[in-house]
Amino acid sequence: MRVSATPHPSVPIVRFLGGARTVTGSRFLVETPSARVLVDCGLFQGEKELRLRNWRDFPVPPSSIDAVALTHAHVDHSGYLPALVKQGFEGPIFATRSTLELCRIVLPDSGHLQEEDAAYANRKGYSKHAPALPLYSEADALRALERFCAVAFDEEVEIAAGVSARFRRAGHILGSAAIALSIDGNPPRRLVVSGDLGRGNHPVLRPADPPPEADAILIESTYGDRLHPHPTAVVAFEEAILRTVARGGSVVIPAFAVDRTEVILLELKRLRREGRIPDLPIYVDSPMALAALGVYRNAVASRTDEVLAEFASADGDPFDPGRLIEAHGTAESRAINQQHFPCIIISASGMATGGRVLHHLANRLPDPRNTIVLPGFQASGTRGRSLQEGAHSIKLLGRYVPVRAEILDLPAFSVHADRDELLAWLASAEKPPEIVYVVHGEPEAAESLSNAIERELGVPSVVPRDGECVRLR
Repeated sequence: MRVSATPHPSVPIVRFLGGARTVTGSRFLVETPSARVLVDCGLFQGEKELRLRNWRDFPVPPSSIDAVALTHAHVDHSGYLPALVKQGFEGPIFATRSTLELCRIVLPDSGHLQEEDAAYANRKGYSKHAPALPLYSEADALRALERFCAVAFDEEVEIAAGVSARFRRAGHILGSAAIALSIDGNPPRRLVVSGDLGRGNHPVLRPADPPPEADAILIESTYGDRLHPHPTAVVAFEEAILRTVARGGSVVIPAFAVDRTEVILLELKRLRREGRIPDLPIYVDSPMALAALGVYRNAVASRTDEVLAEFASADGDPFDPGRLIEAHGTAESRAINQQHFPCIIISASGMATGGRVLHHLANRLPDPRNTIVLPGFQASGTRGRSLQEGAHSIKLLGRYVPVRAEILDLPAFSVHADRDELLAWLASAEKPPEIVYVVHGEPEAAESLSNAIERELGVPSVVPRDGECVRLR
């Protein structure tokens, strides 16, 4: 439903325009008597009903929004920005410097992939639309990047009339932040939006900072109804590699291009250094993942304050397990599928919604010698979720492909906080908030976390509905 450009409200309000009872499309509009600020501007992914929302008119005229504050670079939080600019948004986009650097990779890549997917669908004739069109182009993404303004962690910056923001480390990916908004008024209001929160044991990044005092906190709930396995559970990864090699097969890992690829490479390096797996070719086949890897390498080399001190002192390339092969071009990507010796292929996207990994899955899924490792959250409606749930075939590139390869679900690689870690982050606040809104999670996960917040922390908690509007009291 489209909301008209009404006059500014008399008191600050929050509109949940995405990321409400779903784990995608995070978009939270903060309206004050003098400004409109959008916190995050993500793409909807997963179920077709959700993806179709990307094509609707934005619920408020983009030209009426004064500024965007961005928690981090993942496309479910940033990926709609080019479309917002294309539709008339002309304000600044505030983000940390590392988020800006990663968005320079992620957003043009997203536009390019959408153009490629549309072109491929037109060539093969499997789209319902004639012609199939991208939501936005690479050029649209480059125009959106011109609106970015980099801010430092813990720096108080005015982002719109009467609204200032402070970006606090979230420990999820490089540059990720929880955003604390201070809103002028009598009395002033304070709102914290968690973005995605990382885990305390991230191998590269410092853990999340405690949330500052706030009237209300919006907290993600991706894993709000479960606990992650103990870190030693990654032994299943080692065992799967050994089984696959013994069969003469290869391991395909659909991995998020930003951060998940780095975490997997670090684990492979450890396993190789300890002699626990054989010396295999390890392909990273994703231009976006390789570019993001460069950002991480630079962050480590420059010893930024996001990186753990002990990690920043490491010598050499910390992300090279020994036989790392970077596939930048399409010819190099195609050549991988001509190889018939055991290898490991890391390719985006992480939930198999698009990108080069689709070609590797189409090539390797029918062969029972191979293994597909799912190293993170798989949203409802994605191919990754279908594989996770035991599908016998999945639709790839316009055709159905049988699933005969071994499928290994490995949540131990997740860089999202689990239920207990989310509760601990809330409990570390300088002062309990008046209310917590649980967002960015599937309904069961969000409701479970909301109940735990009330039961264990004694703080009122609500799972907002999509499109709901609440006052900041």
